[in-house]
Amino acid sequence: MDGPRATMGDSVAPITVAVVEDDADVRLSLSAILQSDQDLRCVAACGSGEEALKVIPPLRPSVVLMDINLPGMDGVECAARLSRQSPHTLLVMLTVHDDTEAVFNSLAAGASGYLLKPVRAAEVVAAVRGAHDGLPPMDSNLARKVAQAFHRPLAGSAEQIELSPQEREGLEYLAQGYCYEEVAEQLGVSRHTIHAHVRQICQKLHARCRTAGEMRHIAP
Repeated sequence: MDGPRATMGDSVAPITVAVVEDDADVRLSLSAILQSDQDLRCVAACGSGEEALKVIPPLRPSVVLMDINLPGMDGVECAARLSRQSPHTLLVMLTVHDDTEAVFNSLAAGASGYLLKPVRAAEVVAAVRGAHDGLPPMDSNLARKVAQAFHRPLAGSAEQIELSPQEREGLEYLAQGYCYEEVAEQLGVSRHTIHAHVRQICQKLHARCRTAGEMRHIAP
């Protein structure tokens, strides 16, 4: 979400955040981290996806921190449903280091970013601010998986959702392990342009997966 935050009088309104985490200790820790930062405010802490879908939409938080591995309804399914119920809320997923498939599915379901567990306080704050400011994550493993998704033909649909040449070229560099700054240098554009390309790629991934029926495991 680009642009300045809303203001309350002469002060800047805090970024509102909700937490969805089944581990009570982790949930309490995340809530405390958010509350300890003057620019953030934790408005809800839910222990399941089912609870999150009831509690979070009316609150309309700016960002949701959501564990992927929730019991019952998992975080990917919850993210898909929440992104439809509350389309202006940004989703940051919490996952383990080797869970690229789940992260990919989360981005396809509408998530804006992810955090690798275990997380430190500074990482939580940075991830929330980054998501709010529109800075999408994309490491080499994830970029390769996204590129592969767009290499597959989109059959059975009149709507063709494809990457632009610039988006595809940037994604290829990211898949090779280049960071955003290095990709920008290679392409002769600004870092903000690369951020915009990756945001658009994530949005197209979500739209393409829904159009192609690749998210059938997510209940409506």
